[in-house]
Amino acid sequence: MARDHNRIKRLDGGVEGILTWISEIAWRDFYKHVLAHWPYICMNKPFKLEYTNIEWEYNQDQFEAWSKGRTGYPVVDAAMRQLNSCGWMHNRGRMIAASFLVKHLLLDWRIGERYFMEHLIDGDFASNNGGWGFSASTGVDPQPYFRIFNPLLQSEKFDPEGEYIKKWVPELRGIAGKAIHDPYDRGNGAEAKKSGYPERIVDHKESRDRCLARYKEGLGRKSYS
Repeated sequence: MARDHNRIKRLDGGVEGILTWISEIAWRDFYKHVLAHWPYICMNKPFKLEYTNIEWEYNQDQFEAWSKGRTGYPVVDAAMRQLNSCGWMHNRGRMIAASFLVKHLLLDWRIGERYFMEHLIDGDFASNNGGWGFSASTGVDPQPYFRIFNPLLQSEKFDPEGEYIKKWVPELRGIAGKAIHDPYDRGNGAEAKKSGYPERIVDHKESRDRCLARYKEGLGRKSYS
């Protein structure tokens, strides 16, 4: 409704930032309506019940690496370190970090959902649940389960100069050019290692293949409640 009203009244005045803000208000209201009409989503159940039978991993070491910003994927680590430092990060960072936890590490999305709520100063249950449902492909309006963010491509697209990474991952401030997005595979592994930055905890392609297989297997199980 907010976006429809804006189209008629042009409340944004042609300013892109205001238009984005109106869109976010619309999403906030949408997720609150979802919670009101389908309250089972606050009972640790996915909106799409057919995703109930996904078999998740429970790897505490990998969760610790994710939560502390030590995955070896600079853009993921920057986002998580910002969250831990000031209780906030841009929506793009939230999507990248959430997608990585669920689809690269195959950790239960509810663990990440809870972690965000414990650390976000703007934490809102309905919006947070909706965001995690989107990233995990279990929510009311999700990305398809076979859409898996490539952290490297996301990093190059949304932080092309690596300024965000350098701010939150100081170990990599001495690395120039595109190597900032992937220091170990772009010839700067020795520098990254010397500064204490970790290597990747998982391989992107292997993780993607595992995720696709696990989701297909889970969706193939017909019984759920």
